[in-house]
Amino acid sequence: MDWLYLVSYFFGGAFLSNAVPHFASGSMGRPFQSPFARPPGEGLSTSTVNAAWGALNLAVAYVLICRVGAFDLRSTLDAVALGLGFLLMGLFAARHFGRFHGGNSPE
Repeated sequence: MDWLYLVSYFFGGAFLSNAVPHFASGSMGRPFQSPFARPPGEGLSTSTVNAAWGALNLAVAYVLICRVGAFDLRSTLDAVALGLGFLLMGLFAARHFGRFHGGNSPE
């Protein structure tokens, strides 16, 4: 197993995790933060921009997971690398976006 494949699966998981809130918000017609807003990552982008950004993230995740190496969901290493990327991006997003949407209590 080439360790670079595991790195690819990790980042594939991160892109997959990032695709979910953007595509879901866009599909529901709701504005959400994106890199294209002002200020980047803090301002709101339109639902159309978020749906497109979510779809692009999903496409990148597909390439990193399905087209690099031979990802096998039954392989513990492959699944852990993907899951860890998914979890860490989710935790980062929860902390970052929670401050705008009331998800984090003040410390």
